[in-house]
Amino acid sequence: MVPEPRSLQLTVGHVHDLTPRMREISLVVPAPGQFAYLPGQDVSLGFTALDGTAVRRRYSIRRFSSERGLLDIDVVMHGDGPGMRWAQNVSEGMPIEAIAPRGKITLAEGAAWHLFAGDATAVPAAFAMMEAVPEGMPAFGFFLVDDANERQLLEANGNRRTIQWRYQSVEADPGAALAAAIGGTSLPPTAGQAYLAGEVGLVSALKAGLLLRGWTGDRIAAKAYWNRGRANAGHGEPEQKAS
Repeated sequence: MVPEPRSLQLTVGHVHDLTPRMREISLVVPAPGQFAYLPGQDVSLGFTALDGTAVRRRYSIRRFSSERGLLDIDVVMHGDGPGMRWAQNVSEGMPIEAIAPRGKITLAEGAAWHLFAGDATAVPAAFAMMEAVPEGMPAFGFFLVDDANERQLLEANGNRRTIQWRYQSVEADPGAALAAAIGGTSLPPTAGQAYLAGEVGLVSALKAGLLLRGWTGDRIAAKAYWNRGRANAGHGEPEQKAS
């Protein structure tokens, strides 16, 4: 069962940069023993825009530790919106209002294996889910990032995790490099589940490619996180949806 979202008053614990463009922010959760989520879900944070209006931005939950009482989010440092200004200036002890957990895309039950693909913004949720895949079950990751400095290590049990990185901006290549990598990989013949996330054009291109290869729509979970050249709406979703 997917946990119900609830309002939380969080506090920034600590901040450190995982890569030149990926910042991890650990948030202190009150009553951590009462918080539950499924890998792939996110947290919605509340901010104030420059014009004074209230806006929300959603960030994948990279990990949660009830023992430490910390919820970690990984933020790609790009753009200049209210969420990015917060991430650039965040410091220990700062309060932040949140709603969590959000989102319905989590590991699909009954899948024989799992495929993850997207740009840098897809990595936190994909890694959280890949680390939750049962030991011995195949999982494949295909990610488009700026350069080799943006690679991260997966904390996974078992050895059936395969990750391929491609280095190019989404603007220069909305899907071709990842589609080629997926097409050139020997995937299991059994029914798998795909999870696509990132920029709307990239997600749409990846989904179209899988459909052409014979995948059915019910085996593809596609989520657009952002639009090139457009700010997210007040509730933290891109105006254009991935089809």
